[in-house]
Amino acid sequence: MVGRTSNETQDYAGASGAPCAFGRRRGAGTMLTEPAIFAKDTSCECRAPHEKLSIAQARRGTPMDRPVRVYADGIFDLFHSGHARALMQAKNLFPNAYLIVGVCSDELTHKYKGFTVMTEDERYEALRHCRYVDEVVRDAPWTLTQDFLEKHQIDFVAHDDIPYSSAGTEDVYKHIKEAGMFVPTQRTEGISTSDLITRIVRDYDLYARRNLQRGYTAKELNVSFINEKKYCLQNQVDRMKEKVKTVEEKSKHFVYRVEEKSHDLIQKWEEKSREFIGNFLELFGPDGTWKQVFSERSGRMISYAMSPRGSPSNSPPRQLSPSRSPSPPSCWPRPRPASPSSPKEASASFSSMSEEDENDK
Repeated sequence: MVGRTSNETQDYAGASGAPCAFGRRRGAGTMLTEPAIFAKDTSCECRAPHEKLSIAQARRGTPMDRPVRVYADGIFDLFHSGHARALMQAKNLFPNAYLIVGVCSDELTHKYKGFTVMTEDERYEALRHCRYVDEVVRDAPWTLTQDFLEKHQIDFVAHDDIPYSSAGTEDVYKHIKEAGMFVPTQRTEGISTSDLITRIVRDYDLYARRNLQRGYTAKELNVSFINEKKYCLQNQVDRMKEKVKTVEEKSKHFVYRVEEKSHDLIQKWEEKSREFIGNFLELFGPDGTWKQVFSERSGRMISYAMSPRGSPSNSPPRQLSPSRSPSPPSCWPRPRPASPSSPKEASASFSSMSEEDENDK
């Protein structure tokens, strides 16, 4: 039965090849924006007489007021994509299909299969809001009876063709297959209710810590006092690890920025150094400006020292008498007297210099 095992199916258009009618009406006048209806306890109300159909007739198509009533049943605990794909296939088996989904109660499920995670009311509501479902039958039977098929005027039953042994039988769908009312669907591997529960059990500590962080109490999680303290300590350690990781990332970013700034400073320093060295060589190098200036000044000084200084051009010529020999001109340098050693000698020297001047006059 669908949902009693893994409820896994592959995504395909259906045996009839009809495209998925995502935008059409569910049936019975309801739109996809509304949840599916619950089946009534009384018999089905159909507008057209319910005549038995063959699979070939159903695949060719039926009048709009005579949809092909397809039934799929199961547990549908922890409703997942495998369930939805199974129902999508059942809905698209025929061009004009009306999908009825039977959901077993908690009592039957706990008796024949085991404990469920979701309650029966939660499972009913999950099916009502699946887009492929037109009608939901609550408290569906574990094994389909002729009375049940007639009551709901079911044309075909959809399920994967793997024999489902339960309730003391090798295959609960054996009599449906023999009556020609069984239409097979395909399973999808990799997703099932049992797989989901296995993941939770396998990572129990992780999910217990998760819910403790979200505000659930140890009593609600059925966690002992010691485990509660252990989980709280692990959560604190994880938070500390996150803080350390954050600090490391920020430190790496800071170091990267410092390295980037240092690289820029070194590059600018190298540029300034090259510029300073170039200016220095241009000024003081072998062919630098300073050497040229020094050479020019040295040349002027040497040429000035080698050529004697001439007389002034505006000095009057001196008349020499024939009887006297020419005396050295007054402009010649006189021998410099020795420095006086006492004030008396200084005054005597000064008097003699005055007398010499008078004689020259």
